[in-house]
Amino acid sequence: MKVLPTTNTDVSRSRWFRSWGYHAEFYAQTWRGSVASSVLFPILYLASLGIGVGHLVSHHTGLVDGQTYLHYIAPSLLATTTMQLGEGESLWPVLAAVKWVRTYHAAATTPLEPDDILMGKLAWVATRAFVTAVLYTIIIGCFGALQSWWCLTLPFIGTLVTVAFSAPLVAYAARSQSDASFSTLYRFAFVPMFLFSATFYPLSTYPGYLRPVVQFFPLYHGVALARAAAFGQGAIAAQLGHVAVLMAMATVGIAWGRRTMRRRLTD
Repeated sequence: MKVLPTTNTDVSRSRWFRSWGYHAEFYAQTWRGSVASSVLFPILYLASLGIGVGHLVSHHTGLVDGQTYLHYIAPSLLATTTMQLGEGESLWPVLAAVKWVRTYHAAATTPLEPDDILMGKLAWVATRAFVTAVLYTIIIGCFGALQSWWCLTLPFIGTLVTVAFSAPLVAYAARSQSDASFSTLYRFAFVPMFLFSATFYPLSTYPGYLRPVVQFFPLYHGVALARAAAFGQGAIAAQLGHVAVLMAMATVGIAWGRRTMRRRLTD
């Protein structure tokens, strides 16, 4: 039997996959703690906001952009959930791995390169995001909020949103010396994005001078994509623009992450 030579590309792929496998094996021992956030929280969010608050909205204003309030917010909550997953997996866990527990330093003493550690981490976050988005899509489908076959792209949209946020946050956490700035990020970046990215009410309800600010938020593009996919609405060119913004975030974050991870782990 002829043995084919192993190329550098094959070895590189194998290395980052081993890094992914570490995260998967660790999660296999701790997955029970995330069941509530992946399954129960979507149901509670949709029941409390979509049905509870939605009843008041319907009573006073009727439909929102031609949809009931429950149907209107359901896709946007998928985008916010996957954004929050990217945050949660990319700040404190990465800082712990490079400073407190030094897991990544231990990995760097093996044949794994810093790039392998980074890509394995992002691949694992993407895997979690895809599974979470699939579950969320099923749940919002049970609430009747899916009206187009484009809804089959929702898990991929959720994954893109997660990676778009996770990649730059991993890079930022890898260069941080403490977690003091993380709470500031949550307070002044993530919370405003969660509240003011057309998540709970349409862009048209904002004053004209604030609309460009809302459209500048990265989460806005994820919310717009998820809503368009769920309802099968919106111009293709606009959706491609949203995809381009999120992919640009992910690309810049990966490039930055390679730099910061290499510096942190080779010092």
